[in-house]
Amino acid sequence: MKISNLIRLHWAAIRALLVLTAITGIAYPLVVWAIALLPGLHDKAEGSIVTAADGKPLGSSLIGQLFTDAKGNPLPQYFQSRPSAAGDGYDPMSSGASNLGPESVVDTLGDPTQPEADNGYKASLLTLVCSRSVAIGQLEGVDGKRPFCTGDGVGAVLSVIGPRDAHGNVVTPTRVVSVNEPCNTAKTPFVNTYEGVRVECAKYGEDYSTGQIVPVRGAAPADSAVPADAVTASGSGLDPNISPAYANLQVQRVAKARGVSAAEIENALRDNTDGRLLGFMGEPVVNVLALNQELDQKYPLKS
Repeated sequence: MKISNLIRLHWAAIRALLVLTAITGIAYPLVVWAIALLPGLHDKAEGSIVTAADGKPLGSSLIGQLFTDAKGNPLPQYFQSRPSAAGDGYDPMSSGASNLGPESVVDTLGDPTQPEADNGYKASLLTLVCSRSVAIGQLEGVDGKRPFCTGDGVGAVLSVIGPRDAHGNVVTPTRVVSVNEPCNTAKTPFVNTYEGVRVECAKYGEDYSTGQIVPVRGAAPADSAVPADAVTASGSGLDPNISPAYANLQVQRVAKARGVSAAEIENALRDNTDGRLLGFMGEPVVNVLALNQELDQKYPLKS
């Protein structure tokens, strides 16, 4: 290739680089920045920050947050958000789900010889749902029982060991273990026997994967008093909204804590409930931060 052709090709590439840099690196960002300054858009461009009356930022209307004390206990005067798997809770830098699916029903037991904080225990999705439902039931004064959960809030799951048929089902159980109830507790398994075999508690270090995993439904009603969004995290872990059903469950507690009537809390709840998008897309939702802010303004705690 001649030097003149080589120079011409490189000069064309440099010009294309300069033009694209001017368009995508300078002009486009400036246009987007200018549009973001337009009235009605500036607040959204700045992150939809919610501020108190004194101008102090309270959070973003697009990102959920916890309303708990220093020990993680729910503050009774506030509506509570749904659970979050993002970091320690609603961490935008750790946005994500727990990656636990419907088949996550067996806990990883912790080493009883180690401190509880780092003994290796890992709850299954089923146990997380069960424990959250029991806790919310106690907080709100309702029955937190759910199908496939024990009364104290772990997954009601058995490992049934014995010979199997051609379909993989155990024909005659020889041993049955409640896999989510370890022997280091003082409690007995949630059922005494299964098909005539005594149910054992689980022991750390033992492998029960050879057994057939059998979730036990129990006598809990199909429709729990605790809504699904109260016990499950969103895919991002940052959902700022809860369902009207979960919000209604919390009305009595918040009203009592603030010393006002339930009707007054319900009025604030209606103010912060958004219907389906365009009337048919999605479900109605309640923005927790906006609702709690209105409550602090209208019904502050009395000292």
